[in-house]
Amino acid sequence: MQEMKHQLAILVLGEVTKELRGQLFQPHMVKSAPHYFGTSVPHQIVLGEEKLLINDREITFYIKGYQPDILLVQTNSEVSNVFSQEIFELENKILDQSYKILKSHGGIEEFSEIYSVFEVSGYKGEPEQFLEHAAIIAALLKSEEKIALDKKEIEHTLSAQIKYANHDLAIIDWDGAFLFDHEGDFESTIELLTLANVQLLRHRTLDRQLDERLEKMAKLVKKPEKKFFFFKEKELIQGLKEIIKDRMASISQFHALEREIKLIGDWYSARLYDLTAKKFKIDEWRESIKDKMDSIEDVYSIVVENFSVSSKERAEWIQIIGFFILQIGWFVLIVLEFFYFTR
Repeated sequence: MQEMKHQLAILVLGEVTKELRGQLFQPHMVKSAPHYFGTSVPHQIVLGEEKLLINDREITFYIKGYQPDILLVQTNSEVSNVFSQEIFELENKILDQSYKILKSHGGIEEFSEIYSVFEVSGYKGEPEQFLEHAAIIAALLKSEEKIALDKKEIEHTLSAQIKYANHDLAIIDWDGAFLFDHEGDFESTIELLTLANVQLLRHRTLDRQLDERLEKMAKLVKKPEKKFFFFKEKELIQGLKEIIKDRMASISQFHALEREIKLIGDWYSARLYDLTAKKFKIDEWRESIKDKMDSIEDVYSIVVENFSVSSKERAEWIQIIGFFILQIGWFVLIVLEFFYFTR
């Protein structure tokens, strides 16, 4: 007879400076997904693991990643009661160690995502029985340790649910998810939740890159116009080429991820991913970034065009001045010849 089990899985993802290389990890899909799922979605690579002692228990930190530069530190710990206030302490200690591992691989805490997954399996009956713990479930999903949430906030948090069979239930939120499954089939669900966090992190990373590009553009424009004009114009044109190149690479990357997810169709996996993406406001991020990229390209185009026009005007003035100098030279030559023949 299967006993009820409570587990806490924590995901910490961050951008690193070096390209990741490792062994391909193939997740096992049990719930409905098409036959091409195994080759359609981005897969993790395994980099290694570390074992650390936390609260007198050995916890394994699995170090994985998504190529080229997203590192994942994942743990999965069995706990006595996932509906307990003490879970916050364990969660915080695991997060601290996960961030240390992330930083040791060149990751930055500021540009990272954390996600906690609370798992319950081996129970009898339907999972709705555990909604009697609604207050602590909502608090854990919101990472709200000290403030008691309002009843309406609790109801709103628990409203983001999805079921596949009578004996399972997933509640999805921004900082975490509660998964109930009698058979304990959590691997594929956690894989999809991780993918959603990867996409969110990539949007945040691109948004930061665009801000840096705007700052660089502002510095170029502020440089004195009178000196080294040619080099300034050349630098601006190069900047425009770079932003277009970055835009093409980013759009290709995001469209590839979205295309791969859409290949799953209307299966359970796709519906779960869509629910998570809505919680993460992926569509809003994508639209905002698209507008920012378009704006930067427009500004670069205007700046380069204005400098090109200025260069053309200067060239015309140089031609005019050169013409007058030539006329003066002819006049001087005529005068000299006149004196030569009349002396």
